[in-house]
Amino acid sequence: MLYDGPPMSDELPRTIAIDGPAASGKTTVGLAIAARYGYSFLDTGLMYRGVTLAALRAGVPATEEAVRPLLRRLRMTVDVSPAGTRVSLRGEDVTDALRGPDVEKNVSSYSALPNVRASMVRRQRAIANRGAAILAGRDIGTVVLPKAPLKLYLDASEDARAKRRGTQTTQDAKDARQDISNRDRVDAARTVSPMKPATDAIVVDTTDMTLDEVIALALERVPCEKS
Repeated sequence: MLYDGPPMSDELPRTIAIDGPAASGKTTVGLAIAARYGYSFLDTGLMYRGVTLAALRAGVPATEEAVRPLLRRLRMTVDVSPAGTRVSLRGEDVTDALRGPDVEKNVSSYSALPNVRASMVRRQRAIANRGAAILAGRDIGTVVLPKAPLKLYLDASEDARAKRRGTQTTQDAKDARQDISNRDRVDAARTVSPMKPATDAIVVDTTDMTLDEVIALALERVPCEKS
């Protein structure tokens, strides 16, 4: 159920950062908090997937030089609400296409490019400045919103995440684990905005937790952190 109550209390944090690797539960937890308290929810990964899809459609390789003109002419619209994030390219809603196998295989390569990250971070901060927002990604607490009052870092074993990803897509667990392992390696090793917990983040290992337990823990923390 989406939030339909009174305006948010000043006692709640204005922004919440949720980071972690693929299939760790960031989106599900973020949406649960947004629905409870009325935040807009931005899945920043969809923005990098949008760039990836635009590049693949245009035949642009994952290099700084090639992507630079693409970013200049990129017409990407990002709509956020408590219900989640929708991404459009040139007026076409491409959200459902952003989980396709070609995007999945290439998103880490494009998102590792410094000019892509700089462009997306500017957009992400602009969205966060519009009002109460939850941003989920891999560098929210460390780079995008380093002063966010509440930072969560969700993690889990590769096996657990591969099983979850397999239930979300048509991949089997073996392929899902390989994709997750590759993305973890690239995202953690990139020179710009590597994936890692912020020093003041609450780190939660969700491997042996049910989804309901993770959501309950996250919801407990929100009223405890003030803007």
